[in-house]
Amino acid sequence: ADTEVAAAPASTKSSSGSGKGPQLELKKWNAVALWAWDIVVETCAICRNHIMHLCIECQANSNSSASEECTVAWGQCNHAFHFHCISRWLRTRQVCPLDNQEWEFQKVGN
Repeated sequence: ADTEVAAAPASTKSSSGSGKGPQLELKKWNAVALWAWDIVVETCAICRNHIMHLCIECQANSNSSASEECTVAWGQCNHAFHFHCISRWLRTRQVCPLDNQEWEFQKVGN
C-alpha cells in the first residue's frame, strides 16, 4: 500500500552548518507483505496437490467457474484439505481422512 508520510523534524544543526531544513525528507513509502496459510502440512492428503494450488477436480475443469472457488477447508481436528476434495470424501465417509475422527467443518475459505 502506498502511504504518504510527513517527514519528522530533523536536527536543527546540519552538517553544512546552515541550520535550516531537514536533512532527509521521506516522500513515499511502499509496504510489502507476505502471507501463508497457518498449517503445518502444505498438501491436501486426498489429492496430494499443494493446498495453495488447484485441486485435481479444478485442474481437470480449468475452464469452469469452480476453479475460481477452489478453497481450503479445515476440520475441528485442524486438518486442511481442498473443499472439493473433502466434499467428495464426505459423500461416502463422515470422518477425517487422516485421523478417522468424525468430520466437522471448523473453517472454509480464507
